[in-house]
Amino acid sequence: MIIPNKLKKGDTIGVVAPSNPIVGDNVEEIMRAKEKVEKDGFKVEFSKNLFSNTCGYSSTAKEKAEDINYMFSNKEIKMIWCAKGGENSNSTFEYLDYDIIRKNPKIICGYSDITSLTNIITAKTGVVTFSGTNFKTIATDETDFSYNEAIKRFVECDLHLGKPEDYKVIRSGMAEGELIGGNLSLTRGLVAGKYKIDFTDKILFLEELGFETGPTMASNYLYYMKQNNVFDKIKGLWIGSYNHESNTYLEKIVLDVIGDEYNFPIIKSNNFGHIEEKIVIPIGTKAKIDTDSKEKIKLEEKCVNAM
Repeated sequence: MIIPNKLKKGDTIGVVAPSNPIVGDNVEEIMRAKEKVEKDGFKVEFSKNLFSNTCGYSSTAKEKAEDINYMFSNKEIKMIWCAKGGENSNSTFEYLDYDIIRKNPKIICGYSDITSLTNIITAKTGVVTFSGTNFKTIATDETDFSYNEAIKRFVECDLHLGKPEDYKVIRSGMAEGELIGGNLSLTRGLVAGKYKIDFTDKILFLEELGFETGPTMASNYLYYMKQNNVFDKIKGLWIGSYNHESNTYLEKIVLDVIGDEYNFPIIKSNNFGHIEEKIVIPIGTKAKIDTDSKEKIKLEEKCVNAM
């Protein structure tokens, strides 16, 4: 894997919008996030098409990809922060310059729909990417927890994945492998086809937005993954947040899908996904699950280069 350099005070952060458009209240929220980040000693550069809405539902795929390619190629940009989630960051896949990305590795971060983009970048280039808070949520979160987690990971090179008490064991065991995954519905979309990713010997982390995805749909996604041999390939499973009005837990759905057919360890935590307090999870970095250890999961190697 190719490890990006850490972020330092005074560095420039590029902001892009690979998913839904930045319109309405989002514009003011993005400006407030910029103000906060700049107050903390960083510079912020908005991409050319950040506020575009060419299609009426987002900017075009080429506009989005142009922004991402530019941010990777621009030597002054030290980190790329995705503005918000949505539904169609996968539209950029056709137009990304993976060679430029590989030759100019840098931090790129976001969650929800952004995990589609970050997983494909890691798969195509070997560059470690990150599932963490979006740029907009720096302004809209009630606390600075998620923003501070990003600073700890990117500036301070911290390697902790939350607190030990955040975790519970669903199925015991030990596993080692590179981290892969993010949002369940988006990860499901990377199982097969032209832009499929390799789940072999990976630790898969999954979360879902219960407001949009009910238990039957979550079951649908997980069965699709099972039917395409994902669970035959992975080494371990890490389940994140899922809040649905039925009070059905994601781990219950997972266990119904996988049954007793697999013996990999499964852990659960409510510290990533569509929740207020999110840690930052590196995609492509080696980690270890050990359900007998105080730390149920820990990173086994650095995910940013200290300079």
